[in-house]
Amino acid sequence: MGEAPDWLPALVLLQHYGGDWTRYINEGFAVFHRDFIQSQPRFRGSPVRVGKQIIEGKERTFWHVTSEGSVETDRTPSLRRCERIRWLRALIDHEGHPAILSWPQKRGRHRRHVLWLKDWQFAIVLEQRPGCWWLWTAYPTDRRPTQQKLMQEYDAWRKADAAP
Repeated sequence: MGEAPDWLPALVLLQHYGGDWTRYINEGFAVFHRDFIQSQPRFRGSPVRVGKQIIEGKERTFWHVTSEGSVETDRTPSLRRCERIRWLRALIDHEGHPAILSWPQKRGRHRRHVLWLKDWQFAIVLEQRPGCWWLWTAYPTDRRPTQQKLMQEYDAWRKADAAP
């Protein structure tokens, strides 16, 4: 794996908040709010936005990037996602760095872009919209099947991109 890039922020750990989940999630939201609401990152020249729907006082996108599950209304908080909340903006800001594999992805009619910090097992997905990108999701990639799927997608894109 090697040494983490110097631009990759430290994890936000629950133990730093004495195990107090409310303080912890509020700190994670403060990071998210600073990185995506107060300021807006840019990806390939266009702003990155988040959905405006509010759930329990926080943007729905925040809950999506800090929890997991296939049913939107019944997601479970994920410590691995919460710990990496500072990484979201860092990956967007450092796209093009050799540690980040980056490629377009098509899901049905949706045009997305994956930023995968492969050696540190974390990916974010942005969805292209008119004039902007939406932060779609972010998740750990520590499971072997997930890594294999992402690597296959990346390799297929590279192969197709290199074709005449």
